[in-house]
Amino acid sequence: MLSTKAQTKLCSPKQAVQLSRTLTPLLQGSSIGYHAGLRTSFASVYQHGDVRSFSTTSSRNLRDIFPAKETEHIRQTLPAWPHHGYTEQEMLDVVPAHREVKTWGDWTAWKIMRICRWGMDFATGMGKEQKVDKTSPTTAVSTIKPLTESQWLIRFLFLESIAGVPGMVAGMLRHLHSLRRLKRDNGWIETLLEESYNERMHLLTFMRMAEPGWFMKLMILGAQGVYFNSLFISYLISPKITHRFVGYLEEEAVHTYTMAIKQIEEGHLPKWTDPKFQIPEIAVKYWHMPEGKRTMKDLILYVRADEACHRGVNHTLGNLNQKEDPNPFVSEYKSDRPPPRPAARPEGYERAEVI
Repeated sequence: MLSTKAQTKLCSPKQAVQLSRTLTPLLQGSSIGYHAGLRTSFASVYQHGDVRSFSTTSSRNLRDIFPAKETEHIRQTLPAWPHHGYTEQEMLDVVPAHREVKTWGDWTAWKIMRICRWGMDFATGMGKEQKVDKTSPTTAVSTIKPLTESQWLIRFLFLESIAGVPGMVAGMLRHLHSLRRLKRDNGWIETLLEESYNERMHLLTFMRMAEPGWFMKLMILGAQGVYFNSLFISYLISPKITHRFVGYLEEEAVHTYTMAIKQIEEGHLPKWTDPKFQIPEIAVKYWHMPEGKRTMKDLILYVRADEACHRGVNHTLGNLNQKEDPNPFVSEYKSDRPPPRPAARPEGYERAEVI
């Protein structure tokens, strides 16, 4: 594309604007400008005739939001928690599921989660015909009208920007609790922080496809402020209910990504099935995605599997003694028994099964 400097030398600012408007569609349709045009096709979403500036960056100004920092001596910074990977069958076995409400704490967590889900649907402009059956909100995946690629990316960005908060809050509070009590935490802190790190990697991956605009940034700022402080207080009052709430949140995440996969398979999202579409390099490196398995569907399969793990982990942690029980997912079991696999138990393990 023509740089800004080159344009100002060749013509006046007014002419440069006119020239840019003329060339941008042509460049987006060409092989050179394909990916930039693809990214900025997610620029706006319409609701009731209004444009919401979820992403306002034009293709000629799309920038690298978090460029790799290379110094005189450092080539790259490796992830603190390398991803353990999945087999293809493990990812395909993930399905939407729901842990039934059993206690008043479960009921409280579930109702708060439903309010949050309604708020996200409203804020991201999801139409009534795009919603699933209300009687099975976390398992039904059929809708009258599919979402567009831009709507999906908006939901992914917003979901992942708040999904990375609970693990950090819980890990921080348990860390301080361990220091105050002068006792070990028995493996909870590391798992919670790794969960938060993993969710942030999801966000960074999707940010490579669309740069959030001022409206999205304001939404994230407001949601994070409310969400962080609410979780902070709730975890001080009842860690069990908070873990149950996060388990229900992860159910929603698995449901969201399952719907996206279904709509890709049904051909409703042509930009993501285009052979020229490339997933971000950060995703390839983080999940160690093999050659031939680097489509948008493959990427979402990895992300969904991560969410399924978080779902099982938090539902399980919500069943344990918060002060004394060790973390079963990082513990060494007697008789060479392998640790439990959280993705395999959507409703989580009961305490008697793992402790």
